[in-house]
Amino acid sequence: MPYPTDRERDRPWVMRTYAGHSSARKSNELYRRNLAKGQTGLSVAFDLPTQTGYDPDHELARGEVGKVGVPVSHIGDMRTLFDGIPLNSANTSMTINATAMWLLSLYVTVAQEQAEAEGRDWHEVVATLAGTTQNDIIKEYLSRGTYVFPPGPSLRLITDMVAWTVANVPKWNPINICSYHLQEVGATPVQEVAYSMCTAIAVLDAVKNSGQVPEERFGEVVARISFFVNAGVRFVEEMCKMRAFTELWDEITRDRYGIADPKQRRFRYGVQVNSLGLTEAQPENNVQRIVLEMLAVSLSRKARARAIQLPAWNEALGLPRPWDQQWALRMQQVLAYETDLLEYEDIFDGSPVIQAKVDEIVQGAKAEIDRVQAMGGAVVAVENGYMKTQMVSSLADRRRRIEAGEEVIVGVNRFENTEPSPLQSGGVKAIETVDPVAEREAVDAIAAWRSERDGNAVAESLAALRDAAKTDANLMDATLACARAGVTTGEWSAALREVFGEYRAPTGVSGVSASGEAGAALGEVRERVKATGEELGERLRMLVGKPGLDGHSNGAEQIAVRARDTGFEVVYQGIRLTADQIVAAAVQEGVHVVGLSILSGSHLEAVPAVVEGLRAAGAGDIPVVVGGIVPPDDAKVLLDQGVARVFTPKDYEMTQIMAEIVTVIREANGLVNA
Repeated sequence: MPYPTDRERDRPWVMRTYAGHSSARKSNELYRRNLAKGQTGLSVAFDLPTQTGYDPDHELARGEVGKVGVPVSHIGDMRTLFDGIPLNSANTSMTINATAMWLLSLYVTVAQEQAEAEGRDWHEVVATLAGTTQNDIIKEYLSRGTYVFPPGPSLRLITDMVAWTVANVPKWNPINICSYHLQEVGATPVQEVAYSMCTAIAVLDAVKNSGQVPEERFGEVVARISFFVNAGVRFVEEMCKMRAFTELWDEITRDRYGIADPKQRRFRYGVQVNSLGLTEAQPENNVQRIVLEMLAVSLSRKARARAIQLPAWNEALGLPRPWDQQWALRMQQVLAYETDLLEYEDIFDGSPVIQAKVDEIVQGAKAEIDRVQAMGGAVVAVENGYMKTQMVSSLADRRRRIEAGEEVIVGVNRFENTEPSPLQSGGVKAIETVDPVAEREAVDAIAAWRSERDGNAVAESLAALRDAAKTDANLMDATLACARAGVTTGEWSAALREVFGEYRAPTGVSGVSASGEAGAALGEVRERVKATGEELGERLRMLVGKPGLDGHSNGAEQIAVRARDTGFEVVYQGIRLTADQIVAAAVQEGVHVVGLSILSGSHLEAVPAVVEGLRAAGAGDIPVVVGGIVPPDDAKVLLDQGVARVFTPKDYEMTQIMAEIVTVIREANGLVNA
């Protein structure tokens, strides 16, 4: 008989789909369709120029506009993005960090305009806005790379947002402490919990020390801190991780900050399940991976996610289509509405096995938190490279286990024989593509916007922003004034760059070695590297480059580590380089090969720019290899344009990649391959 219950069935979590591409108009159409299908929250993906504070016509934005998200360059774009979507009844998550204050100001301004158009008091409407700005800049230095300013000023922007939203938008989550991307770049469950908590401590201490929030209201600050986590396929361990998160957050907020109200201490989190574990090989297997990962954050009632967004089965191939996103949404709806999951109390209470694993994660995390706090906290551990090095090392170890077959990835390193997939065969277009026209239209549109606005109002608002940044004033009001005046994303960021400066985070590569792999394959490549260097009369040198704004650097970092371990001298300058900078470094260092890593979809623009630049510099004989998410048709285009090799996620054996790169160097120098 049915389980007897005297309590109401739990409400389902907020269901989101991470979405946005091409333009504000196209993304608005996508959001409306998704909401009509039963999605209960919006999750806005912004393109890389928007995330890193550049307008579409900036040199670094070339090839990146509208690729991994929607370009939002000014208040006009934000109006279009949410046209016909009442913000006072929406629940919007915005994945934005370095420019979070700017995008929130645009969002609030549109809400004000909607209220005024309806004849309502905009203060009351803004006070009802619900949603989240990700705004975790610490993890940007460690993983995604969409930081702009140094850690100190970045923490100041977060502090100002927290203080302003607590006073003016009390239902808004001004920061999402984001462990999701830490797992993506190799963090273990212990590291994921520990470094997230260290970030939260840094933010709460900064808000407390700023004096902007009265002591009696500090519980409201804690109550608005949310988290965004990752859930991998080891779903029992991941579920225990979420229970550990819940226990530790309750303890820290109670003991360190004296928060007495249990509701304010509640661990509130949203989740996207692990995209790192999605495979290009046999991508249909990603469906069951996604479902299992969703269970990790929904089975335990005490540690259940408040919002869930699932990737699509084909995200390892490229941009998902609307149908693929619908499939991901339906997975959530089946779990929430067809199963009995929401009818029970926590089904893991009292399990000694579960509690033992939770205790293990909690104790490990506490030890790591203490280690970071002893250094001076999260900001210091970013600046000295400690946390980055730890995660690069963890990922190097994981890749070693995968290559050795110790960690099984079905369809990749075991059970590789497969039938043709009907999801990809017969001319099926398996991914969405962004029309290159979208970038040209965005460039033309930003020029038109600048020509039609009040130039004096723009100049005055930017001057006021710069002046305020030189003081300890809260920068939200000055930023809101910029939004209303028609300032662009690039102009707002440039004004603060003038005051705060820019920053290049440590890469974490220098202190890491894939020392666990000393097998025959690695030894053979080392011998080939050494022999080829002797034939050429010098040690082989490889430049690993990240052109454009793609900050997902873990692949480049792992290639740099493995190249060094095989005997290459490696030149790696980190992320966000122009083609000219990469070419100049290649020529100056006299490298034998250039390896470019691109995951943002800008490969057809960024790679040819480097190839052509090398030719123009008289260095066209330096071969170029490319790694990233590159569809087969695009790979053929790149090879036809002179690229020597294209590696995609299916090429997971990095030692074999190194062997192929040695072959490329030998071919380029007229040496006989052996």
